Amino acid sequence: MHRHAAFRRSWAFIAWICAIVALLAASQSPAAPAAKKARKAQGQSAGSQPAKPKPNWENVQYGLYPQDVLDLWQAPSTAPTPLVIFIHGGGFTAGDKSVAKASALARCLEAGASFASINYRFRQDAAIQDILRDAGRAIQFLRFHAKDYNIDPKRIACYGGSAGAGMSLWLAAHDDLADPKSDDPVARESSRISAAGCLNVQASYDLRKWGDIMTGTEVRQFERSSSEAFQFYHFKDEAEMDTPEGRKIMDDCDMLGLITKDDPPIFVCTSLPEGEPQSRGEMVHSPRHAQAVKAKCDEVGVECQLVLPASDPNAPKDSAVAAMDFLLKHLGAAAGEKRAS
Repeated sequence: MHRHAAFRRSWAFIAWICAIVALLAASQSPAAPAAKKARKAQGQSAGSQPAKPKPNWENVQYGLYPQDVLDLWQAPSTAPTPLVIFIHGGGFTAGDKSVAKASALARCLEAGASFASINYRFRQDAAIQDILRDAGRAIQFLRFHAKDYNIDPKRIACYGGSAGAGMSLWLAAHDDLADPKSDDPVARESSRISAAGCLNVQASYDLRKWGDIMTGTEVRQFERSSSEAFQFYHFKDEAEMDTPEGRKIMDDCDMLGLITKDDPPIFVCTSLPEGEPQSRGEMVHSPRHAQAVKAKCDEVGVECQLVLPASDPNAPKDSAVAAMDFLLKHLGAAAGEKRAS
């Protein structure tokens, strides 16, 4: 009863949720001045990137929708290779698989791991709870075709930035999407991964949780029309959000609530400095998200490496490569294999 009443208590709460949805849309460009400065300080300028080789397979259809395509770079090997999957950011409204960093791709291939980069539906075409499952479908598809691509199906990891970071975190925390009774052989495959890398992550896509994550932040400047909140989940109105099914959907999008002790290792890195957010972009990419993930992982006993370059002068200069090194380490560990049997 208390939870039900709290959810309905005021338009202030609705305004808060709407603000977060607007922030997620704005996060396709986390290039607020502070974000640009942080990336420059980390040596992540585009000009320093090596050229990307052409993928071995391009625009492979992995799902049921036109947007569900991937590129795959195969590491030369006579034995099945580990696989790292990149999920791009863009606030679930924009972005493309082509933005995968050449430095991270090169590190992956040099280590003998194959690399994939995926596209997925945006929220104008699908609800967040379904977009998340596009990424799960990509894992299932690649696992089903493991022999075709010379992939070790027991050693698959994923990483991304912003929305892609949240999706990677969701895949690490969510129960297996495999449906053993499905007529679709791809859907019968496991969606579980061996490790996740999360750059400028959001800690939860249950927007009710953001008030706790951002405690103390002034939220009135982020108000938007109430309909935006419903559109995030494709609910038709506030009443639908507060039904048992609506609450179930939002619970299913809550990475913090889904993290349990049997989940794989997680790398989290946020480039912005700590402190009170000064803009929408800073709020959606606040270090408080990464810190909340780290705290939950520590609480339940999941390995989590937290990197905050703006607070640590010894932090890696290229966060994507640092995430890749973390993933490659765990793809080679026997402990990671149990996640996708």
